[in-house]
Amino acid sequence: MKVLVVGSGGREHALCWKIRQSPLVQRLWCAPGNPGTAAVADNVDIAADDLQGLLRFAQQERIDLTVIGPEAPLCLGVVDLFQQHKLLCFGPDKLAAEIEGSKSFARELCRRHRIPGPNFWTYDHPAQARSFLDNREDGPIVVKASGLAGGKGVAVCKNNAEAKAAAADCLEKRRFGEAGTTVVFEEFLTGRELSLITLTDGQTIVPLEPAEDHKAVFDGDKGPNTGGMGVVTPVPLMPRMAAQVESQIVFPTVHALNREGRRYRGFLYAGLMLTTQGPRVLEYNCRLGDPETQPLLLRLRSDLLPLLLATAEGKLADLEAPVWDPRVAVCVVACSGGYPGEFKPGVPIFGLDRVAAGEDLQVFHAGTARRGGDLVTAGGRVLAVTALGADVAAARARAYAALRQIEFVGMHYRSDIGQRA
Repeated sequence: MKVLVVGSGGREHALCWKIRQSPLVQRLWCAPGNPGTAAVADNVDIAADDLQGLLRFAQQERIDLTVIGPEAPLCLGVVDLFQQHKLLCFGPDKLAAEIEGSKSFARELCRRHRIPGPNFWTYDHPAQARSFLDNREDGPIVVKASGLAGGKGVAVCKNNAEAKAAAADCLEKRRFGEAGTTVVFEEFLTGRELSLITLTDGQTIVPLEPAEDHKAVFDGDKGPNTGGMGVVTPVPLMPRMAAQVESQIVFPTVHALNREGRRYRGFLYAGLMLTTQGPRVLEYNCRLGDPETQPLLLRLRSDLLPLLLATAEGKLADLEAPVWDPRVAVCVVACSGGYPGEFKPGVPIFGLDRVAAGEDLQVFHAGTARRGGDLVTAGGRVLAVTALGADVAAARARAYAALRQIEFVGMHYRSDIGQRA
């Protein structure tokens, strides 16, 4: 098979790394890719949101399957475009992808179909948003830009004053552009956060192993939210809680989309809060999580490509359930100085040659580039060091030992990834 992976982050490096292992692969490309994907695929200089460019390349090279990594091209309708030209493309179409493209839509979907989540209020006018905050009891609340904001449109606010500032960032300062023209205020929930990614063709549902992401930038879950500072998987769940997640959230979400004419094919990500009252949906993504993808694919023993192909063809029921390595995987993200705020790209990276990568350890490139012969930083999240171990302690030790071999000016990372587990 000829396969094209679309995207340039750590998720796409992990996808290429795993797909390359399939005996079905004849040739593998990544558009636009990064220095990490270049080691396992042929990078092609086409931006992930250049839908016509991707289409031309797929037609020219007679690509058998295109796998979309990031959310932006999915929400723009890349799958619809490929389907119009009789090309197979993995991921939800534009209507189904709205579950991530519009947080207000996702919240209303949950309300209509009684899928448990936080209470919420939606506003698109600054005065209305301020009035709502003026008339609520002071206390914690979550403020979200409704559209796609690259993982940076969520503010967990301690009080109404912080919430007003966050809402003003969206509605008045236009910090997130069109993504912030509507804000969603959400009830602040407490409990343990969990990521559950489900592979589905709209009929068959295959939940992947649960994972625990660490969103806050500093140890102890302090500081602003990021796109993800690290992950541990699997996360043991009480049988009752696991059954609730599937019966109250996963199955109802897929069926709700079907009933509204939005058949979902692809990876459906549910960010959950495990509260004392049961699981609640914090967010949906229309693709694999990043950095959840990296440790999940390190643990996946099955060939990924047949799963992707069957999903795109609507034949997921024909395959056996995936097999997982029983060991624990820990992923720690090394970030640029200043992230998630302003950061300086182009900083040389040293020490990767000292890391002994293999089946139990991989360094996935999330935000890197080549400048001449040097590897340099090119994003806020730069590298995702991912390791397997017999238990959490062993996986953590291996990941952090590798991370200490790597250096670049301003590099920072959390030292407590997986510690709660």
